[in-house]
Amino acid sequence: MIRINLLPHREAARKRRRDNFHVLLGACVLGGLAIAAAAYAGYQSQIATQQATNGYLQAEIGKLESDIKEISTLQSEIAALRARQQAVEDLQGDRNLPVHLLNELARQLPDGVYLTSVRQENQRVTLQGMAQSNERVSELLRNLGSTGSWLTRPELVEITYGTVAMTPRDIRRVSNFTLRVGIERPVDAAAKPVAAAVKGRTGA
Repeated sequence: MIRINLLPHREAARKRRRDNFHVLLGACVLGGLAIAAAAYAGYQSQIATQQATNGYLQAEIGKLESDIKEISTLQSEIAALRARQQAVEDLQGDRNLPVHLLNELARQLPDGVYLTSVRQENQRVTLQGMAQSNERVSELLRNLGSTGSWLTRPELVEITYGTVAMTPRDIRRVSNFTLRVGIERPVDAAAKPVAAAVKGRTGA
């Protein structure tokens, strides 16, 4: 006896395949979403870690900037204290400067030269006087520029000829001169030979 299946088996098989495809597709979608969620969570964790690191670095940078400001303030205070100390030392060194200046001028002044005016402005002194001849003025410049003197950089401003009446019958011709010379404080001048000796030993 022949049996014939009249049920729509092809449609049933097609439906099963379609359902299987939909199930597989849903599984793939869920797997992709799970992977994306894991990747997003990982990135968020890295971002949070980096933000925490950046916050720490910013805090440390703020501390360093504060320390730098304090160091700058301390350096300014140290510079001000050094300036005050130098001012006090300069005042102490200049206290006896007029006496040293007059002693040095008396020591370096050659015979036949007479000073009529001594004027000091800061570290420069203007000398005015008379000399028996130009040679005496040149000798004075050489003496003031000698290494043993703390009067430095002498320069002749002008020299003119004039006359001086010693007596009504004795009228002599003189050279009126004006020159400038620099002043080194006695402490600085005393330190020069020591520095030169140390330099000579080092060079040897």
